[in-house]
Amino acid sequence: MLKNKSYIGISFIILIFGIYAIPKIVERIQDNDIVKGDRLDQVGGTTRRDDKLVKIGPAPNFELVNQDNIKVSNETYKGKVYVLEFFFTTCPSICPKMNLSMLDIEKSFFGNPNFGLVSITIDPSHDTPEVLKSHAKLLGVKSSNWNFLTGDREYIYNLANKGFNLYVGENNKIKGGFEHSGLFALIDKNGNIRCRKDNFGNPILYYDGLDKKGVRDIQQDINILLKE
Repeated sequence: MLKNKSYIGISFIILIFGIYAIPKIVERIQDNDIVKGDRLDQVGGTTRRDDKLVKIGPAPNFELVNQDNIKVSNETYKGKVYVLEFFFTTCPSICPKMNLSMLDIEKSFFGNPNFGLVSITIDPSHDTPEVLKSHAKLLGVKSSNWNFLTGDREYIYNLANKGFNLYVGENNKIKGGFEHSGLFALIDKNGNIRCRKDNFGNPILYYDGLDKKGVRDIQQDINILLKE
């Protein structure tokens, strides 16, 4: 008899829970909120898109010459969100992959006047404006806001190593003769370097241009900055 009373009590609790909870669940499904929980947002192992991006500090000033032999500076990109990389046209290793990643980013934001891209060569003695123009054409670049820049070698190396802290250097022992990182810098409309945090809450500083996840992350964060 006592056992039966226990079953009746449990059944009553379940019934009360169902009366209260089921309408709430149905309502969330109808409002398409069922997939927006905090835990689901973190399943992919990335920072949520609505998190505020970290401000690392002002990007260094620069003034170089583009593929059309026109001076381009950081002021050219004032009021724009832009992505910046260091590369060289004869690179036999990571540059082609970086270029493809930049092309993916270009396609995602093509036609947006508030977005741009910057590719700075680390082999300026070879990568003249004419060479850069041919390279851009070979890649199929369409955006007028994507500048391929060249200039004085020492100036560019200081800009990369001391300004952005993105390593570049010469190395005759490796194929191609130069080495550099495959990272992309993300700069906001006010000229500040911005980034998301990793899973431990630390700023990532720069985005991996060789990794699909890194490219996806930077595209998400470009959208955030464009809305600021």
